[in-house]
Amino acid sequence: MRRFFRSFVLSYAQKLTLLAAIPLIVAVAAIAMIVALQARALAEREIFTLEAQLIEAKKAELRNYVTQARNGFYFIYGNAAPDDEEAKQRVAQILSAMIYGDEGQFFVYDYEGTQLVSPRQTDRINRNWRGQTDSEGTEIVDALIRIAREGAGHHSYLWPKPSTGEEARMITYVTSFPSWQWAVGTGVFIDDVLASVASARADVEARVQRTFVYIGGITLAALFVVFATGMGVNLRERRLADAKLKKLTERVFDAQEEERGRVARELHDGISQILVGVRYALDSARRRLERGDAKAAEPLAKGIDSLGEAIIEVRRISRDLRPGVLDDLGLGPAIKTLVEEFEARTGITGRFETAVFRNRLDDEAKIALYRIAQEALTNIERHAGADQIDVSLRGHRHGATLLIRDNGCGIATSPSATSSGLGLRNMQERMEQVNGKLVVRIGKTGGTTIEATVPLSHMLPPESSEHPKVAAE
Repeated sequence: MRRFFRSFVLSYAQKLTLLAAIPLIVAVAAIAMIVALQARALAEREIFTLEAQLIEAKKAELRNYVTQARNGFYFIYGNAAPDDEEAKQRVAQILSAMIYGDEGQFFVYDYEGTQLVSPRQTDRINRNWRGQTDSEGTEIVDALIRIAREGAGHHSYLWPKPSTGEEARMITYVTSFPSWQWAVGTGVFIDDVLASVASARADVEARVQRTFVYIGGITLAALFVVFATGMGVNLRERRLADAKLKKLTERVFDAQEEERGRVARELHDGISQILVGVRYALDSARRRLERGDAKAAEPLAKGIDSLGEAIIEVRRISRDLRPGVLDDLGLGPAIKTLVEEFEARTGITGRFETAVFRNRLDDEAKIALYRIAQEALTNIERHAGADQIDVSLRGHRHGATLLIRDNGCGIATSPSATSSGLGLRNMQERMEQVNGKLVVRIGKTGGTTIEATVPLSHMLPPESSEHPKVAAE
């Protein structure tokens, strides 16, 4: 027996290997268990998301059905009086004819609970169903009327299928005809959604079980590969991220220095020169006053006029850095002011058009479009040689668009085309920051059109009617 156990005495190297292997095996087994549990949890979340997406698709489909139905007879309802029984009968007939699929139908309840339209279950017509609940105790008619009184919405409950009479889960969408006190809606059964979710859950459970079986065999080798690869990728990504961060930092510093240089030039070439003139005017007035010269008021008046010019210049620089009208009145008036100042400064005829649109732009989009207009007008002044510009700001179903058109020589034929490239790049980058789109078109006979569009994601909801917005954003 001793000889038998002596044959299993391990060497020092074998002990080290076993000592290293046992913790590794335990760790791999733990990892396999955790991965299996995480996979199951992730699959459950995916199933939940799938179910939510399918139900949301059903809800959107219902809203579309009701909207289409309402559009079909809105010309009747919109022109009818609250007591127009003929109009009500016509609308009820239209809704009764709107059946779709094997189960689909429209229903109408008045606010008292009487069902007026039920084409697939005609025995319910002209009967009051207040207090009706499904087998789970969920309110049906009372809930639908309550939702309609509140405006519109969805409701879910059990309802017998017209084709089989068996209860199934249904989702309905109901809206209100307030002047007639009608609750109008339609519903779809979601048993197909529930079946798809159950099938997906069963498939996921089978896959998780298979994964739990396979993962024990492949984790050990994959652990080392993933660890080495992950470290390599991590180091590489870190180097790339550091390089990008460094480049971005340099770009920010360059932009700051460029802006500081521009402001410095504005101060030196404008305000500084004016203030020097004011100083000489005041000095001249002082000397004349010391001599008792009666004309001492002349240079003093010139100095006062120059101070007025300095104040105007300071306001212009401040407005270029951040226009107050953009915050106070919105984008439309800000761009209109920009065009008017451009016309007064350059003599180039400028026309601005806009339309008041309900959805306002957020601050990020307003600043981006304003800066694009500013950059475009600067390029036109410096390079285009144009004598007329047209600027328009419009809201539409895709978002909002700023259009700037000139009749100059065009970018491609401009003698300063290369220098204007930086301005176009700045415009493009501003549009990329707001996920917008910038299009530059050159006319066959000359002229350039710049079109900047921001998406709906940067449109704010309409303000309350109690505080209407006067100017277009």
